[in-house]
Amino acid sequence: MTREPSQRVVLAPDKFKGSASAPEVADALATGVVRAVPAARIHRVPVADGGDGTVDAFVTAGWRRVELIAPGPTGAATPTSYAVRGDTAVVELAAVVGAAKLPAGRFDPLGAGTDGLGTVLTHALESGARHLVLGLGGSASSDGGAGLLRGLGARILDARGSEVPPGGAALADAARLDAGGLHPLLRRARLTLACDVDNPLLGPAGAVAVYGPQKGAGPAELAILEAALGNWARVVGEAFPVERYGDATERPGAGAAGGTGFGVLGALAVLMPVTVRSGIDVVLELLGFADLVNGAALVVTGEGSFDEQSLRGKAPLGVLAAATAAGVPCVVTPGRSLLTPEQVREAGFAGCHPLTDLESDPARCMARARPLLVRVGERIAEQYLRARV
Repeated sequence: MTREPSQRVVLAPDKFKGSASAPEVADALATGVVRAVPAARIHRVPVADGGDGTVDAFVTAGWRRVELIAPGPTGAATPTSYAVRGDTAVVELAAVVGAAKLPAGRFDPLGAGTDGLGTVLTHALESGARHLVLGLGGSASSDGGAGLLRGLGARILDARGSEVPPGGAALADAARLDAGGLHPLLRRARLTLACDVDNPLLGPAGAVAVYGPQKGAGPAELAILEAALGNWARVVGEAFPVERYGDATERPGAGAAGGTGFGVLGALAVLMPVTVRSGIDVVLELLGFADLVNGAALVVTGEGSFDEQSLRGKAPLGVLAAATAAGVPCVVTPGRSLLTPEQVREAGFAGCHPLTDLESDPARCMARARPLLVRVGERIAEQYLRARV
């Protein structure tokens, strides 16, 4: 008896920023695939790389959403959530203190902080989480992770012994880090940083110089923040001596999310095991993606803009690696592609089907992303599935 070829399709897109969430992209593609090939079996696995949409990706995969109120980047109480399965909690910085949480979208480069992130991690610990997965991305602040530590119970004091207020600029007055109050459950947990940048904390490739302008900082604010983070690095180094624990300012990822990586690597890593991994690799592993791909006919991934940066470890490349390991062809469906067909082939993709093939006007393409994705789903099914029947 001849065995029928598999018609199972795994849809694993990232978000199309400003147009559609990852689950919405997967739903639209699924509609198109089934319209063209009704026998196709669809497995939706929207993904993220640790930034915006990470918690939603896990909730879509069946993890439990935990909702709470926590301080946003400017301190205002804001609803947020994290995802839980067993003793693992996935916390997304962007969903707590990210740019999307700024009141009225107004940047506050000197005053924004990460205190709410510590609040959420504390909630997860006290609810039983022992593996904390922290996705870094979409940050609104440059506070070197000081707020994160404060939210976990640390005190940051000035020369007079008074509490230093939140925000990166205030760290210029920091004189001492009192880490004695850090949550005791940290010692019974481990933390994975889902992080895709390798910037150090300071200098021309550091958190402020590279990412500060994206957070509304002009030349004067950049100088203030760089000096403040330099002082903060000294204070942390005195609390956890460099000669004993190493210089965390230069570690890959220290400059991630306005230096939040430094707060973790310079202080929390003294109390608990901390690993730094590619965001998409962490997400795919926790979602059990390798098992989902086995035996599939096709994997479809995508993101808003497919470009040179995509080939340096963003979500589509992680999905491609998993598909390739399983011997399954993988195509990419971006909003737009800035890569040549040769670059796409050399990367290992079986094809690239950007929405701009159907609608050349970028504004209309973004506004009509979902119906365009349905049409692209049809095209992909016709090209890659009907030929197998």
